[in-house]
Amino acid sequence: MRIGIVCYPTFGGSGVVATELGKELAMEGHDVHFITYDLPVRFDRFLANLHYHEVRVSDYPLFDYQPYELVLASRIVDVVKHEKLDILHVHYAIPHASAAFMAREILKSQGIYIPFVTTLHGTDITLVGKDASFEPVITFAINQSDAVTAVSESLKQDTYEHFDVTRDIEVIPNFIDLSRYEGCSTEGVIKAFAPKGERILFHASNFRPVKRVEDIIRVFMKVREEIPCKLLFAGDGPDRPKIEALCREIGSCSDVHFLGKLKNIEEVYSVADVFLLTSETESFGLAALEAMASRVPVISTNTGGIPEINLHGETGFLSDVGDIDDMANNTLKLLKDDALMHTFKQQAFNRAKTFSKADIIPIYENLYRKVIKAKSN
Repeated sequence: MRIGIVCYPTFGGSGVVATELGKELAMEGHDVHFITYDLPVRFDRFLANLHYHEVRVSDYPLFDYQPYELVLASRIVDVVKHEKLDILHVHYAIPHASAAFMAREILKSQGIYIPFVTTLHGTDITLVGKDASFEPVITFAINQSDAVTAVSESLKQDTYEHFDVTRDIEVIPNFIDLSRYEGCSTEGVIKAFAPKGERILFHASNFRPVKRVEDIIRVFMKVREEIPCKLLFAGDGPDRPKIEALCREIGSCSDVHFLGKLKNIEEVYSVADVFLLTSETESFGLAALEAMASRVPVISTNTGGIPEINLHGETGFLSDVGDIDDMANNTLKLLKDDALMHTFKQQAFNRAKTFSKADIIPIYENLYRKVIKAKSN
């Protein structure tokens, strides 16, 4: 198949999963074309059948806000026509699904029908979508898609609850390449951050308010009162300055390290003892799954799709949003019991194996074939 993928090229979960999906499809022999405004961060493999088409918006002084959606639609039209694509897979409802619809209609007027699959990842539904100014467009774009998928059952139900969606939504969870998390070098990370054998707590996110990163600091401080430990942060975002200020205020700067946006984040996962995820809402929780693939138990909230990944009392522990005391107690429960920690590490890895690329990629391939076949009938 000749497949076009439209996504955000960033470190966020949707961009990571879309890029990994495209790479795996190319490895399976499909011709894959990424259409976005920058090279995706996980685009680290070059194959003859893996392509990147830049969407470049000219800086016209006429516009207060540059019309990315219109330029994206035009670029999709160009790539579909000249690369003879069979199907588009767009990640995120807006602006990608709406741009795909516009492109489909333009192409239809030229005698070409390009079907598109929309994958909902979370923020487009749980945050942006609840804004009344976006709701009609999101609803329309979802209903006009040739197929719709969501990364969790929780997100599927949220979509039906908040939008007048008439299409079936198929749940296809995010996936991981387990080999990426095997055999990582750990000596350098341990020597740099935990030279005296301190326990390592880890969190990775885009530091948006919904992640409640301040709660991570609060949990860490309670754990540090009883066990020598270090806290590592990966990622960056709007709340990072506030978190750094909080560290200075409570005097924890020497034990808290901000690593920024890491391309080889698996090296840090591999040395962590516990992964902390305190989000107010999380449609899937890809970071938690990555931790589990590295045999790291997860201490998390019980919101959204997280309980579909992190099994309470088996791969980690779940707590109510904002329940810092419970999260700290659960963390200490693991750190103080080596036998329990060993069991949870293995169970976390076993759980992660059920989200392997080998199981999920064929589901997408079958969906594409079904949509393409329906187009030809």
